[in-house]
Amino acid sequence: MKGKAMGRTLSTMAIAAILVGSQGVAAAITVAVGSCRPQLVSFPTVQAAVNQSPPATVIDICPGIYPEQVSINKNLTLTGVTAGTADAAVIGAPPGGIVQNATDLFDGSGIAAQILVQGAADVTINHLTVDGGNNQIGGCAPNLVGIYYQNSSGTIGGVVARNQALSAALNGCQSGLGIFVESGYGSGGTANVTIRNSSVHSYQKNGITADGSATVATITNNYVVGQGPTTGAAENGIQVSDGATGTISDNDVVDDIYSPASVGASGILIFDSGSLTISFNTVSDTQFGIVVFSDGALPADNNKITANHVSATHLDDGIDLCSNGNTAQNNVVFSSDGAGIHIDSTCTEGGGPTGNNTTVTGNSINEACAGVLLGNGSGNTSTPNTFFNVPVTTKAGDSCSGALIQRRRVKVQPQR
Repeated sequence: MKGKAMGRTLSTMAIAAILVGSQGVAAAITVAVGSCRPQLVSFPTVQAAVNQSPPATVIDICPGIYPEQVSINKNLTLTGVTAGTADAAVIGAPPGGIVQNATDLFDGSGIAAQILVQGAADVTINHLTVDGGNNQIGGCAPNLVGIYYQNSSGTIGGVVARNQALSAALNGCQSGLGIFVESGYGSGGTANVTIRNSSVHSYQKNGITADGSATVATITNNYVVGQGPTTGAAENGIQVSDGATGTISDNDVVDDIYSPASVGASGILIFDSGSLTISFNTVSDTQFGIVVFSDGALPADNNKITANHVSATHLDDGIDLCSNGNTAQNNVVFSSDGAGIHIDSTCTEGGGPTGNNTTVTGNSINEACAGVLLGNGSGNTSTPNTFFNVPVTTKAGDSCSGALIQRRRVKVQPQR
């Protein structure tokens, strides 16, 4: 039986809203999901609260497991709250599994999002866990996504996105994203999203993805952990791609390794995007550390990679700059199977090879097949840097080999 709080109606709350200011702007309404806020109007499900709340409502979500997919198309704030000693509001898979509820702007493929934000909404999501376990997706499609902002903006803070992965039998499926922000591709929409202080782990393909030419992302102070060696997908901890811009700072990114090694998993991948700042991140135990890569479709130029710590890259480079006009300064790179830093000429951009007009200075590199691999480009600056325990400090070309170390070039694989 519904209690008195359940029996209240939003219309009563709206009538009682305090009007402030000379223009009569209504104060924000707060409602609850669950029974931990008896003084508020409350709803049994998150979706019911979303559907029946006016724009600008704050929705407090009580601790508990909510087996549902949530779709939002209005300005709202969703916040998990503490009740007594309980402090976990979890969006989990419905009994029938997670099903398609959106299509990707890039290619129209299906997306099954646990929380879907669309319709040019501005939505804040705080202090929630989004768990993709028991998703029951039986093939490589639709693409499982924990939180998906499509042509919408807002802030994601203090969340957990976990288990956005498919069955262990579905090896090779390039799907399963923790947090995905997407706009552009002729849709006319934009997205500006801040993702901060969050934990993203146990994903199949990417932890955090910002994609599309109308997307601006601020990705800061997150902990992004892949599955370690896996045959499921070539993982990327953080990916910014296809014209998206923004900043990536102060994140910890670890354990992105594709065990077949035919393509490279990356800690931070900048793919066909330029003018980003990537700074003060810690990247460890990945195939590539930080990669800037152009496949020729869009430029990936003028990125600034500064003051990052990159360690234990397997098979390939600590920092790989496969475009033009980039700057890598004051980074610390150690224990790299490839080069510490590579000014990479093997990509194609603007009708010619990459690796031009790039600055690599002030970096410290300890143990790599070459300290700085210079590529074959022009207009580059590669001194001064500090080197320890490398067979050769700088080397021309795009590969390095020796009696003890043979560098094998693999290719990155973004989420598309």
